[in-house]
Amino acid sequence: MKTMKSLFGLSVAIIALLTFGLFSCSNDEAITGEGQIKLNITDAPIDQEGVSGVFITFTGIEFQKDGGPWQTAEEFEGPVTINLLELQNGRTELLGDFTAGAGNYTGLRFMLDAPERGRNPSNPGCFIEFEDGRIEPLFVPSGAQTGYKAIGEFTVPLNGTVEITADFDLRRSVVEAGASGIFILKPTIKVIVNNQAGGIRGNITNREAEINYVVYAYEAGTYTEEESADPEAEAVRFPNSLSNTGAEDNGNYMLAFLAPGDYDLVVVAVDAEGIPTVVKIEEDISVTSREITVVNIEL
Repeated sequence: MKTMKSLFGLSVAIIALLTFGLFSCSNDEAITGEGQIKLNITDAPIDQEGVSGVFITFTGIEFQKDGGPWQTAEEFEGPVTINLLELQNGRTELLGDFTAGAGNYTGLRFMLDAPERGRNPSNPGCFIEFEDGRIEPLFVPSGAQTGYKAIGEFTVPLNGTVEITADFDLRRSVVEAGASGIFILKPTIKVIVNNQAGGIRGNITNREAEINYVVYAYEAGTYTEEESADPEAEAVRFPNSLSNTGAEDNGNYMLAFLAPGDYDLVVVAVDAEGIPTVVKIEEDISVTSREITVVNIEL
């Protein structure tokens, strides 16, 4: 009987050790294992008239895991220059595929080749190109060389891949300093996990000729008339919109990479002089993950 008890006790001890070992290995693997980050870039339209390109030169990328120290993406092969104006209506460009430790990431930061205000570069890495061939450098505020942080979190799965898109909102990121002709770069960037995002698309009918139309997405119930008022210096109209897009020549529009939730759509007509007028508001549009909600807008 004593032998049976001893064997039983030994079995329990072995099972406990094996169980502890399995959980210990699993936890160690979760901490030290790796996954992949596939990073894309997209953009929203810019307010300035006569702009043919907005070129941004990326010199480095950094990640922050669980609020810890910033880690450099060593696999990034920079510098890389991208015309963000070409990446609208859901179009993206792959910036890189990077190996990273598995776990939750609370930060993503971009290093840019842009001069501080007051220093006139002969060959700027970030610049605006106009339809008349003129090129103007994009300056950054003093001290901004530490990089630009994107808003949003994502999780890198162990031995898997997370695909994310950084929405580089040029409309709010590029502002003109009064009538000085100097353009300031203050990037507003948000990060969306692709398989968690949804979108809204549709067509705008009864449009007027020679008028451009822009669709702004707001969190439902947050838009006010003050949003369309003349902005103060180095500010923009519709500052609290979550996303925006310009309608194409045929009236089609696409708001991509939206987080699930309810939105109001504010349709703005922009005349030849660049003056915007709110012409329609569509309320309570629901967006769900991995689905495109169709909203056709009749003016």
